[in-house]
Amino acid sequence: MTEATAVEAPSEEALLKDPFIVELIKQIRAQDTHGTWEGKSDAKLLEPYILTAEQRRALPMMGDPDPDTLWRLDLFHNAIGLSIERATGCMVSPMMKMSHEGFGRAVLTAGRLIVVNRHLRDVHRFGYASLAKLAEAGTRLVNEGVGMVEKYKEVATYG
Repeated sequence: MTEATAVEAPSEEALLKDPFIVELIKQIRAQDTHGTWEGKSDAKLLEPYILTAEQRRALPMMGDPDPDTLWRLDLFHNAIGLSIERATGCMVSPMMKMSHEGFGRAVLTAGRLIVVNRHLRDVHRFGYASLAKLAEAGTRLVNEGVGMVEKYKEVATYG
Protein backbone atom coordinates (compact mmCIF):
# COMPACT_ATOMS: atom_id res chain seq x y z
CA MET A 1 0.00 0.00 0.00
CA THR A 2 1.16 3.49 -0.71
CA GLU A 3 0.88 6.25 1.79
CA ALA A 4 -0.32 9.63 0.65
CA THR A 5 2.21 12.25 1.52
CA ALA A 6 0.84 15.64 2.33
CA VAL A 7 2.63 18.44 0.55
CA GLU A 8 2.84 21.41 2.80
CA ALA A 9 1.96 24.73 1.24
CA PRO A 10 4.75 27.28 1.38
CA SER A 11 4.46 29.81 4.16
CA GLU A 12 3.65 33.44 3.46
CA GLU A 13 7.20 34.32 4.47
CA ALA A 14 8.62 31.90 1.90
CA LEU A 15 6.24 33.16 -0.79
CA LEU A 16 7.31 36.75 -0.16
CA LYS A 17 10.85 35.64 -1.10
CA ASP A 18 9.71 34.14 -4.42
CA PRO A 19 11.68 35.93 -7.19
CA PHE A 20 8.54 36.97 -9.08
CA ILE A 21 6.84 38.25 -5.92
CA VAL A 22 9.99 40.20 -5.00
CA GLU A 23 9.96 41.84 -8.45
CA LEU A 24 6.25 42.66 -8.17
CA ILE A 25 6.82 44.28 -4.78
CA LYS A 26 9.67 46.32 -6.28
CA GLN A 27 7.32 47.51 -9.03
CA ILE A 28 4.67 48.53 -6.51
CA ARG A 29 7.11 50.32 -4.23
CA ALA A 30 8.66 52.15 -7.19
CA GLN A 31 5.28 53.81 -7.78
CA ASP A 32 5.23 55.29 -4.26
CA THR A 33 6.51 58.79 -5.01
CA HIS A 34 5.23 60.34 -1.77
CA GLY A 35 6.19 57.66 0.78
CA THR A 36 2.60 56.58 1.43
CA TRP A 37 3.49 52.89 1.48
CA GLU A 38 6.79 53.10 3.39
CA GLY A 39 5.31 51.72 6.61
CA LYS A 40 3.24 49.01 4.92
CA SER A 41 4.42 45.42 4.82
CA ASP A 42 4.97 43.62 1.53
CA ALA A 43 1.99 41.35 2.26
CA LYS A 44 -0.23 44.41 2.74
CA LEU A 45 0.87 45.82 -0.63
CA LEU A 46 -0.03 42.54 -2.34
CA GLU A 47 -3.54 42.32 -0.83
CA PRO A 48 -5.26 43.90 -3.87
CA TYR A 49 -3.87 41.04 -6.01
CA ILE A 50 -5.65 38.46 -3.83
CA LEU A 51 -9.29 37.91 -4.69
CA THR A 52 -10.98 35.18 -2.66
CA ALA A 53 -13.86 33.13 -4.03
CA GLU A 54 -16.31 35.16 -1.92
CA GLN A 55 -14.91 38.46 -3.21
CA ARG A 56 -15.06 37.18 -6.80
CA ARG A 57 -18.70 36.11 -6.38
CA ALA A 58 -19.55 39.58 -5.07
CA LEU A 59 -18.33 41.18 -8.31
CA PRO A 60 -20.68 41.38 -11.29
CA MET A 61 -20.07 39.00 -14.18
CA MET A 62 -19.74 41.91 -16.59
CA GLY A 63 -18.15 45.19 -15.67
CA ASP A 64 -15.73 47.89 -16.64
CA PRO A 65 -12.30 47.73 -14.99
CA ASP A 66 -11.44 50.64 -12.75
CA PRO A 67 -8.11 52.50 -13.08
CA ASP A 68 -6.64 50.80 -9.99
CA THR A 69 -7.29 47.36 -11.46
CA LEU A 70 -5.71 48.33 -14.78
CA TRP A 71 -2.74 49.75 -12.88
CA ARG A 72 -2.29 46.49 -10.93
CA LEU A 73 -2.52 44.50 -14.17
CA ASP A 74 0.12 46.75 -15.73
CA LEU A 75 2.47 46.32 -12.74
CA PHE A 76 1.95 42.54 -12.88
CA HIS A 77 3.09 42.43 -16.52
CA ASN A 78 5.95 44.86 -15.85
CA ALA A 79 7.21 42.51 -13.13
CA ILE A 80 7.03 39.59 -15.56
CA GLY A 81 8.97 41.55 -18.17
CA LEU A 82 11.68 42.63 -15.74
CA SER A 83 12.02 39.10 -14.37
CA ILE A 84 12.54 37.82 -17.93
CA GLU A 85 15.10 40.58 -18.53
CA ARG A 86 17.06 39.65 -15.40
CA ALA A 87 17.13 35.99 -16.41
CA THR A 88 18.05 36.48 -20.08
CA GLY A 89 19.75 39.85 -20.42
CA CYS A 90 17.32 40.76 -23.23
CA MET A 91 15.19 43.88 -22.83
CA VAL A 92 11.49 43.02 -22.65
CA SER A 93 8.71 45.49 -23.42
CA PRO A 94 5.17 44.90 -22.14
CA MET A 95 2.23 46.21 -24.17
CA MET A 96 -1.43 46.07 -23.26
CA LYS A 97 -4.42 46.79 -25.45
CA MET A 98 -7.63 46.85 -23.46
CA SER A 99 -11.21 47.69 -24.34
CA HIS A 100 -13.26 49.71 -21.88
CA GLU A 101 -15.25 46.52 -21.21
CA GLY A 102 -12.25 44.68 -19.74
CA PHE A 103 -11.28 42.49 -22.69
CA GLY A 104 -7.94 42.70 -24.39
CA ARG A 105 -4.45 41.39 -24.79
CA ALA A 106 -1.11 41.65 -23.04
CA VAL A 107 2.02 41.03 -25.09
CA LEU A 108 5.62 41.05 -23.92
CA THR A 109 8.26 41.32 -26.60
CA ALA A 110 12.04 40.97 -26.68
CA GLY A 111 13.47 42.42 -29.88
CA ARG A 112 11.13 41.12 -32.57
CA LEU A 113 10.09 38.08 -30.56
CA ILE A 114 6.79 37.78 -28.71
CA VAL A 115 7.80 36.04 -25.48
CA VAL A 116 4.43 36.16 -23.68
CA ASN A 117 1.02 36.54 -25.31
CA ARG A 118 -2.06 36.62 -23.07
CA HIS A 119 -5.69 37.14 -23.94
CA LEU A 120 -7.41 38.95 -21.09
CA ARG A 121 -11.06 38.93 -20.20
CA ASP A 122 -13.11 40.02 -17.23
CA VAL A 123 -10.24 42.23 -16.12
CA HIS A 124 -12.48 43.89 -13.55
CA ARG A 125 -12.15 40.57 -11.67
CA PHE A 126 -8.34 40.41 -11.92
CA GLY A 127 -6.81 38.69 -8.92
CA TYR A 128 -5.66 35.34 -7.62
CA ALA A 129 -7.15 33.11 -4.94
CA SER A 130 -4.01 33.22 -2.80
CA LEU A 131 -0.48 34.54 -2.65
CA ALA A 132 0.71 31.08 -3.72
CA LYS A 133 -1.49 31.23 -6.85
CA LEU A 134 -0.18 34.73 -7.65
CA ALA A 135 3.43 33.52 -7.34
CA GLU A 136 2.65 30.43 -9.40
CA ALA A 137 1.01 32.40 -12.23
CA GLY A 138 3.78 34.98 -12.38
CA THR A 139 6.54 32.38 -12.27
CA ARG A 140 4.84 30.32 -14.99
CA LEU A 141 4.68 33.36 -17.32
CA VAL A 142 8.30 34.29 -16.53
CA ASN A 143 9.44 30.73 -17.30
CA GLU A 144 7.44 30.78 -20.53
CA GLY A 145 9.12 34.02 -21.57
CA VAL A 146 12.60 32.86 -20.61
CA GLY A 147 12.04 29.65 -22.58
CA MET A 148 11.04 31.61 -25.68
CA VAL A 149 14.09 33.88 -25.44
CA GLU A 150 16.42 30.92 -24.98
CA LYS A 151 14.84 29.04 -27.87
CA TYR A 152 14.92 32.01 -30.28
CA LYS A 153 17.83 34.04 -28.90
CA GLU A 154 18.82 35.48 -32.28
CA VAL A 155 15.34 36.92 -32.84
CA ALA A 156 15.09 38.24 -29.27
CA THR A 157 18.41 40.07 -29.51
CA TYR A 158 17.75 41.48 -32.98
CA GLY A 159 16.77 45.13 -32.70
